[in-house]
Amino acid sequence: MTQDTKDTNNKMWGGRFETAPSDIMQKINASIDVDYRLWRQDIAGSKAHCEMLVEQDIITVEEGAAITQGLDLVASEIEEGKFEFKVELEDIHMNIESRLKDLIGDVAGKLHTARSRNDQVATDFKLWVRWACEEQSAKIEILQNLLEDLSDKYDDFIMPGFTHLQVAQPVTLGMHLDAYRHMLERDRTRFVDCHNRLNKSPLGACALSGTGFDTDREMTAHALGFDGAMENTMDAVSARDFAVEFLFCSAQCGLNLSRLAEEIILWATPQFGFMTLSDEWSTGSSIMPQKKNPDAAELVRAKTGRLNGNLVQLMTVMKALPLAYNKDMQEDKFSVFESFDTLDLCLKAMTGMLDSATFNKEAMHNAAESGYATATEIADWLVRNLNMPFRDAHYVTGRIVKMAEEKGCRLDELGLADMQGIETRITDDIYEYLNCEKAVESRRK
Repeated sequence: MTQDTKDTNNKMWGGRFETAPSDIMQKINASIDVDYRLWRQDIAGSKAHCEMLVEQDIITVEEGAAITQGLDLVASEIEEGKFEFKVELEDIHMNIESRLKDLIGDVAGKLHTARSRNDQVATDFKLWVRWACEEQSAKIEILQNLLEDLSDKYDDFIMPGFTHLQVAQPVTLGMHLDAYRHMLERDRTRFVDCHNRLNKSPLGACALSGTGFDTDREMTAHALGFDGAMENTMDAVSARDFAVEFLFCSAQCGLNLSRLAEEIILWATPQFGFMTLSDEWSTGSSIMPQKKNPDAAELVRAKTGRLNGNLVQLMTVMKALPLAYNKDMQEDKFSVFESFDTLDLCLKAMTGMLDSATFNKEAMHNAAESGYATATEIADWLVRNLNMPFRDAHYVTGRIVKMAEEKGCRLDELGLADMQGIETRITDDIYEYLNCEKAVESRRK
């Protein structure tokens, strides 16, 4: 049931309309349940805009002071949990403006001079995503620092390196963990790049074509920490590529975390036995008393799907949108907020899991020695010492591995006569190269 006609005047756009929107229209049109998270950015943007209006003699000093003081009161109410967010006011912008009017009267309406919700929301959103990039970069760095410490601590823990999840060559746990540190460095710098690329201000672009008032967009841009104002006002209000990029950065980081999570899950199984997760990062079973499940790692792995889905969601929203602003773009924030929360949780969980985990040096070493991890060392020895073409050396080594499989022994447990039965020129100094520690050391270059 619609409200009566007089209620349309309560809308910031009500003058054009004779009847109020239906309840369902209000519900689908409202975004306050999502964009309330922009309140700090909205107030910061409004204060910068107000200061500029005063500087440009568009409003008086007294009016500017009243508006600024009122905005501070609104901020205090929100921080103290006293602010009532109203669905009928649609979004964070109008909720704040409405409360500002309650506090200081009609002068509150002057704040929106030379501004539209189109440039207002773009500014708020950019400020939030910029902050989010800084936050995620910092959390990634915390995890990187932990990985660096663990890499140094476990630099002498020999383990098998894998390709196709099959034992390939011996490496160290330190080397393995350090690989993730480097992956995360790219993730971290992607957020830094996203931050730097988005750091131009849309404020002052108004609805799409700027304003006839004598405003100073560079002033507001620098007041808000931007590098400057966006040059094209239509681009300023319609661009959401910064949000898409943030979602990609989040999804890519989540993807790398999922790879580490998968290895934690595998390594914590009795079949691998490479590591043990602490009780605080594990769960049990309601029926099987012996279970110690790596649920935190499994959830980090699973939440990559959320991060990927959020990226696709916003890309799909933005696909084929004509210039400039469209209401479709109201659907840009949930996926960004959700991805921030998800990745934030995953980074903290991964840091906690690794910081309290223990690693089984003996199990890792045994896995490297029993998996023919030094087979490549035999091939390299044949090339260096017998001047054998590598392809021939590869074939000879394959036959030696096959013999070890048939005998059920490790490569270093084969007798010299056994190996000479395949290649007569092999000498006993080959055994020096079948040592995993030696193999790892030879590759530290």
